[in-house]
Amino acid sequence: MSDFQRLTISAAEPETERPDPAKVVAGDPVFTTWNAEERDGLYCGIWQSTPGKWRISYDEWEYCRILQGRSVITSDDGAEYPLAAGDSFILRPGFSGTWEVIETTRKDYVIRL
Repeated sequence: MSDFQRLTISAAEPETERPDPAKVVAGDPVFTTWNAEERDGLYCGIWQSTPGKWRISYDEWEYCRILQGRSVITSDDGAEYPLAAGDSFILRPGFSGTWEVIETTRKDYVIRL
């Protein structure tokens, strides 16, 4: 394995799943993840979701950059964070609320447990 890797969907085999049905608020979102790096509590890759809305709760730290699509993250206190291509953000441990995908959304991410 090289010490350099481009972060593209060809960097890993895609894994497809859905959120826990108990967390789904609307729609039938389908997640596809290309996890390019996984070691020492660090995860890095590309994630995509089709439209839908589900509850989220973070125990980990995550940096994301939206590559395409539109989503809205809403915290439990009601603050809304509209997201579109080019937006970058951090979700810290303790964040909870909902993630709503308006248009199929693709992001790159780095997660630290």
